[in-house]
Amino acid sequence: MKDENKQRINRRRLYRTALGRFFGSIRERFDLGEDSATQAEVVASITKSVEFRGTNLWVLICATFIASLGLNVNSTAVIIGAMLVSPLMGPIMGIGLSLGINDFQLLKKSLRNFLWMFVVSIVTSSVFFLFSPYSSAQSELLARTSPTTYDVLIAFFGGLAGMLAQTRRDRTGTVISGVAIATALMPPLCTAGFGIASGSPRFIFGALYLFLINAVFIAVASYLVVAFLKYEKSVAIDQAASKRMNRYVLSAVIIVLVPSIVMTFNIFRKTQFEANVDRFVNNVFQFNKTMLVDYSSRYRYDGTHSAIEVSLVGEPLSQNVIESVRAQLPAYGLENTELSVRQADDASSVDLTKIQKSYSEIIDEKNRTIRSMEERLAAVRTVDTIAVADLSREIPHVMAGVGSVSMAKHISYDTKGVACDTTVLVTVTPAVKNGTIDTDRIREWLRTRLKNDNIVVYVVEPK
Repeated sequence: MKDENKQRINRRRLYRTALGRFFGSIRERFDLGEDSATQAEVVASITKSVEFRGTNLWVLICATFIASLGLNVNSTAVIIGAMLVSPLMGPIMGIGLSLGINDFQLLKKSLRNFLWMFVVSIVTSSVFFLFSPYSSAQSELLARTSPTTYDVLIAFFGGLAGMLAQTRRDRTGTVISGVAIATALMPPLCTAGFGIASGSPRFIFGALYLFLINAVFIAVASYLVVAFLKYEKSVAIDQAASKRMNRYVLSAVIIVLVPSIVMTFNIFRKTQFEANVDRFVNNVFQFNKTMLVDYSSRYRYDGTHSAIEVSLVGEPLSQNVIESVRAQLPAYGLENTELSVRQADDASSVDLTKIQKSYSEIIDEKNRTIRSMEERLAAVRTVDTIAVADLSREIPHVMAGVGSVSMAKHISYDTKGVACDTTVLVTVTPAVKNGTIDTDRIREWLRTRLKNDNIVVYVVEPK
């Protein structure tokens, strides 16, 4: 009995030891202590990047022009280049670091330089777009006007990665460059400059909100990294002041986060609405003598008075049929949606260019089907177009000892009754009994001769 107890205790100790080693190895892999720089080194590095004078000022102006050019000509590569050289990350990380260590002098310096960078970028981009000959809004500009919760996550995790890289002795440029590209601080400022130059509030406020998301959540991520690493405080403050500061940070996060959640929800609803419209139109508007030419939809974020407009040609639909179609809207999740039907005999006729485009698409599809059927037919007729007699005369030149040859087609059909594959069956009879026939050689020759890979060769002994 005592031996059993000892064995049980030993097994428990062994299990605990193995478990401890496993969790120890996990902790070791996630340990940030290795290769970490000292707090003084980190503070000195970020304080230096906060400076906004001389080289940093001119680099920022150049980066703003590069980003504005990229947005103007819709070049993603040029915009990425501007992000890589932009010095905007420095003051933002300085704000997060200063809040984490209670360095209020660094906080003032970071805020002041951040404001300077903001103003210089806005003014530079506004001047560029004011004199740019290209005034149309490209897709790269439009992409910066509707920030969502995904932008919040990108900025937050980008800020975490950037601050963690700053706390290493080896401050690799790969991480910092990647963070600069991912968080995209420069393009929203240039988009706001475009909005100012063109007098478009949508571009101004949408882009500035995206920039605010990036700046706030990079700073918050930096603040959290400093708190996690337990950096020493530069100035000791009482617990009440510390709690008050944490409340300020939390309030800033909530104020910036809530609108992005609302916008994300609205974008999701719009996407779902458009998918429902596609299903409704493609499933319901199937008539023998009436063809759907085009359709468009308009979504209202208040959930009411969204609209669908369809254009039809052919035999006009009666009012009863149209009402029957409208009755199916709720089944596709399109409640409170108005349906307008434009038919070719309406006073406002259907756009002829849309009809032409629709017919062109149908003709192209028919042509593709015809070409496919012609290819299959050509494969089916392969043996017919080359006389078996001619092949039989050619075989002795390919291989000696062949007495006779016969060929037949084996055609495979799909479930719709369409010929989809053809196999050529070849029967070869040697000139003498027990004669040797190289079936592989005949097969390869026929594949080349008939341009058909599906060749089956049988050898039948002569009678």
